[in-house]
Amino acid sequence: FFLSRKLENKTTGKLQKQICQVVLDHFEKQYTTELGDTWISVRDVLTYPLCWQYAVLLNKFSQSTELENILSVKGYHPAFQGPLPYLPASLKCYIRRTPGRFPAQKHQAGKLKEYYLLNAASLLPVLALEVKDGEDVLDLCAAPGGKSVAMLQCAYPGRFHCNEYDDLRSRWLKQTIESFIPDPLINLVTVSKLDGRQLGDLKPELYDKVLVDAPCSNDRSWLFSSDIQQATLRLIQRKELSSLQFQLLRSAIKALRRGGSLVYSTCTLSKAENSDVINLILNSCSNVMPVDISEMAKAVSQEFTFLSGTQQHELLVLPEKGRAWGPMYIAKLKKM
Repeated sequence: FFLSRKLENKTTGKLQKQICQVVLDHFEKQYTTELGDTWISVRDVLTYPLCWQYAVLLNKFSQSTELENILSVKGYHPAFQGPLPYLPASLKCYIRRTPGRFPAQKHQAGKLKEYYLLNAASLLPVLALEVKDGEDVLDLCAAPGGKSVAMLQCAYPGRFHCNEYDDLRSRWLKQTIESFIPDPLINLVTVSKLDGRQLGDLKPELYDKVLVDAPCSNDRSWLFSSDIQQATLRLIQRKELSSLQFQLLRSAIKALRRGGSLVYSTCTLSKAENSDVINLILNSCSNVMPVDISEMAKAVSQEFTFLSGTQQHELLVLPEKGRAWGPMYIAKLKKM
């Protein structure tokens, strides 16, 4: 009872955060144009935190059958079932249709956490990347570290390089890795604070797989900006994000070995930061080609809603009530 009250209070607290009208007006204009009527149902979810859902990603390095039983009793079920092109048995993530949040675990030095709370859609870039044992992997913009942790649930890379340029976020990333990854494996993980735009020149053709979970206009959090001035500044600077994303992708392609794969993801609905950036890369880099990820989308369509009409190498997860995951854009490329 106390646990459910605690969860209720937390969620109510979320609702009490005021919607930032400047951001909502901006989104209203842009997304009505880009998404048409679809925007109305998406907006209803994004502006109403009481219907938000959280997935529970289990940590295989700190396994507890008791936890799986608790989740089952609370109505959770595996997020990914059925014939996915890539789904390692060691990747276990639980979701339920009803909103609410499982209690978070605090960071304790020397003690591994049992699970990570996240938006279930943020595991789709990891599934699209298909990391295998022994591969050299780069997570170019890795903080806060959820996708890095998820990749390490899937496979044991040869080398695993997590990079985060921002100082504060880099410390957050280190703490996440320490909270989830045990000692022998942690030695395979390198955490760096390099400028992602230059990393490809510094480490050319070193990696088999690269994830670019790019800095973007985070639609969910921006809608609840408490500082109007900061929100207005963000919206002005928003126009520059696609240039940064393009530079990060160019760098990632340089860091990738021939035959290697790259997944690009953002947590925005914005076409300028999603398909426009990918189209620009495909038009300007003759050594990359798109990779079809439509099979993955088909396999998870029971739990996720996707924007229709996208190309085969890209997906856009749209939040809707009962499946409030996303926004999450994913595109996959291969270096020739």
